[in-house]
Formats: sequence, structure tokens, C-alpha cells
Amino acid sequence: MFAKIATATVATGIALLAASTSASASPQITKTLVPGEQWCIGQYAYFQARGDGMATNQGAKFKLQYNGVTIPWTGSPGLVTNWAAEVRSSLGTFPGAGYYSACATNNGTMNTKVTLQIRTDGEFY
Repeated sequence: MFAKIATATVATGIALLAASTSASASPQITKTLVPGEQWCIGQYAYFQARGDGMATNQGAKFKLQYNGVTIPWTGSPGLVTNWAAEVRSSLGTFPGAGYYSACATNNGTMNTKVTLQIRTDGEFY
């Protein structure tokens, strides 16, 4: 009887671990922004971070932030419909371990549908 309970407990633990691992992967998240609205998503990184964004209509202004401060070279040049920026310790561009955010701002005159994704560490190569 004890062996059956232990087996069930281990199996349940493995299932929970698998669920939590897949849940930690960064999905793409979509939101409609009205003119003037900004939206950010983020997560912690130890050695690298990457933000990706897409926008409809006139586009959006995108940027990557480290602990709430914009990393200067990561912003889009204005309203764009596709954007990506990354910082890596292997390239000397990673400011340090901390909280990274991908942000989009609708500086246009009409609503725009924005999709953002932030990936860190082992989530991209």
C-alpha cells in the first residue's frame, strides 16, 4: 500500500513540475492600445533578455527596459509594426541581472493591436 501512495505522489510531483515548467515559458500576449496608452510585460533575467513586438495600423513605439529604466539602444525609431531588441552577457550588452520589460506605446492617432513577448535566459539562444 505504501509503495502505491509513494508512486502516486512522485507521479503527481512530476506532473506538477512539468506544468510549472511549461507555464514559465513566455507566451505572446496581445492587447489593443488606445492613442497615448503604454503597456509593458516583463520577467526576471540572469544573463540575457529579448523583447519582440508587433503592432497593427500605424504601429507602436517599442522599448526594452531594465529595472524600469529604458535601455537606450533598444527603442524603435518611432511607430513601427515589427520590433525586436535583445541584450546578452556574451556580447557585453547585458546591464545585469534584474527585471526586464518589453513595452509598447501607441503614439498614433488610432487604436493599435499590439503583441508583446519577453524571453530571458534559456528561453532563447
